[in-house]
Amino acid sequence: MDIVEIRHLKKYFKDGSQVVKALDGIDLSIEKGKFTVIVGASGSGKTTLLNTIAGLYEPTEGTVIVDGLDLSKMGEEQLTVFRRRRLGFVFQGYNLIPELTIKENIVFPLELDDTRPDAAYFSNLVHLLGLDNYLDACPHMLSGGAQQCAAIARALITKPSVVLADEPTGSFDMKTTQNVAGLLKMTAATFHQTLVVITHNLDLAQLADRVVRLQDGKIVQ
Repeated sequence: MDIVEIRHLKKYFKDGSQVVKALDGIDLSIEKGKFTVIVGASGSGKTTLLNTIAGLYEPTEGTVIVDGLDLSKMGEEQLTVFRRRRLGFVFQGYNLIPELTIKENIVFPLELDDTRPDAAYFSNLVHLLGLDNYLDACPHMLSGGAQQCAAIARALITKPSVVLADEPTGSFDMKTTQNVAGLLKMTAATFHQTLVVITHNLDLAQLADRVVRLQDGKIVQ
């Protein structure tokens, strides 16, 4: 079963008098529960594709269907709720709120939706990510790897249909990269998440169920 279905997707941007074809005719299906990595050189369209799946960019042409919802038929408020409830985001820069504890950061997406965490799920998640002893700490007290683990926990706490990760290991050394990549794959498998990651890192790509290569806004073999 496919959880993401992209058909004839084009996304063009204007750069002065020129038109930049960031995505130029993408057809892509992403299977539910799988770990998909999108690779390509800088400027190949990876981030644009991820942002379009997230409903942050409106396609110039084509359709994007995520978890049965056609994003083109949703207004901005509906898209905001969709992202909050159906998607989890992991960023290279963590984007943790410095004034909040690790626990508060993790449950923050739920508070935005005025809901409470599933206590058993929360406990299992933080234990799996090795955060049990850091819940009362602030982000600056943790290593980069531990902060990224907190960001992964935050992405998963809402039990999203799809987790989107943008260069989640981009600033790490090889050992930390392997650890975080392994945790991403393990948590996705444990909690039955669909994981879509864009990366330059071939070590991370080797862990994926599928690798999609982009070049000049197109999928290449």
